[in-house]
Amino acid sequence: MTVPSVGPVTAVVPGGPVSPVVPASWPGRRRRRTALALLATVAVLAPVAWLWWGSLMPATYSVADMGVADGGGGPAVGHADHAGVPDVPDSRGVDTLRETSTAPTAVALTFTARREAVVLPSGQRVDGYTLNGTTPGPEIRVRQGEMLTVRLVNENVPDGVTLHWHGVDVPNGDDGTAGVTQDAVPPGGDFRYRFVARDAGTYWYHSHQVADEQMQRGLYGALVVLPPAPSAVAADVVAATHLYDGRRLVNGVGPTVVVPAPPGSRARVRVINTDNAPTAAWVTGAAYRLVAIDGTDTLGAGLVTGESVLVTAGGRADLEVALPADGSGARVEIGGSSAVVLGGSVAPPSPRPPGTLDPLGYGTPAPLGFDPAAADRTFAYDVGRRPGFVDGVPGLWWTVNGRMWPDVPMYVVSEGDVVRMRITNSSGEVHPMHLHGHHAVVLSRNGVPATGSPWWTDSLDVADGESYEIAFLADNPGIWMDHCHNLTHPSEGLVAHLMYDGVHTPFRVGGAAANDPE
Repeated sequence: MTVPSVGPVTAVVPGGPVSPVVPASWPGRRRRRTALALLATVAVLAPVAWLWWGSLMPATYSVADMGVADGGGGPAVGHADHAGVPDVPDSRGVDTLRETSTAPTAVALTFTARREAVVLPSGQRVDGYTLNGTTPGPEIRVRQGEMLTVRLVNENVPDGVTLHWHGVDVPNGDDGTAGVTQDAVPPGGDFRYRFVARDAGTYWYHSHQVADEQMQRGLYGALVVLPPAPSAVAADVVAATHLYDGRRLVNGVGPTVVVPAPPGSRARVRVINTDNAPTAAWVTGAAYRLVAIDGTDTLGAGLVTGESVLVTAGGRADLEVALPADGSGARVEIGGSSAVVLGGSVAPPSPRPPGTLDPLGYGTPAPLGFDPAAADRTFAYDVGRRPGFVDGVPGLWWTVNGRMWPDVPMYVVSEGDVVRMRITNSSGEVHPMHLHGHHAVVLSRNGVPATGSPWWTDSLDVADGESYEIAFLADNPGIWMDHCHNLTHPSEGLVAHLMYDGVHTPFRVGGAAANDPE
């Protein structure tokens, strides 16, 4: 009988069991298939294992040696080697870049940070953080040109704490970024911040150690730098909006804050968005002017009616409201669930207007003080998203210029450079981009040039599908974070740094200080 070679056949033995007849070549074919399957598995898993291994971060590292040096068309000198050692002689440490003014301190404060239960106005108790027993922390008011000193004491915050002066272009050593410009202040320790309040405007402060958790749970406060001459407004009030376990409060006291103001007077409401997502502000019962964005005055601010103002995460918008002469009062609505009520009577709330004020064409143009067309450095900051590993964890991670953290750009500049940057977002979500230590001017959005008052910003809302061109003068040496201020995103990879040549940092992320800026 002829047995086909394509597979086993069955042989019947009289009086015995039925058993297969296997061709001599069959076991070899099965072994080859098994070997091929194993090779295919290795071919698939080896690159994955290599990517996983390559994503693992050491227990401690310098931000100066992470990423890919980008000189923006100029020399990328000053970027450290992989031991964190600067590659230029006579490099300055960020700890030496402190306030040089010898002016006496005009305002001296001590803030004591605690981790403790916070009682909301509703009576709900939440696990949180306080400064001097309150959240938000004490409101700071100082005159332009005055010296401010704040001693931060950590009573019991187990992870350590810092204070970052959001929007204030302080010397780098006072920036308050753990692992970059200082070590986190441990329990029982302290750190003294000292700087001149050079620019009048609305700012705020918050922890930049385990920033997302400590911020969300209340470790923040407002900083107002007043101009030297008193203002003519009848009321000047901060409206810091914050979500505590999903409950929106203004200044930590309730969803609504009532501010007395005479009929026919003007009131300035300084809206500060301390949350991770953008919000809107608008006025019911009166017209208003958008008189400042991110601490910088708007020139030629016209009256606004029927439009809201977008306030991105970390951003500020100062609204000057002209109260009605009949005493009917006005409301500054914030997000539709909270408000500042101005005047003697309570005006009814109103829904958000259909229009949104566009700062790109609002106000009167003015010289910038430098020429963006003659930029010394030009950078791209393209935000995207793709699957991969970050520190060994698989996920869908943010990317900068197509790269995942830590292989993100280190933007290298020299002091005095004019810098242009194009920010694009194709990630599917909005990102409030925040550059420490500098204000940038918006040149265009989606190719449309700015035509209004110079739009200076430190917290720029970049929606999905949008692109912005911005410019700034590199006039504040140091190593500065440039990150998304939805503070869940930097820990997911959406963070880069701006580094001046000839500057290094002695501080490390991780290590004995357990520095964790995000």
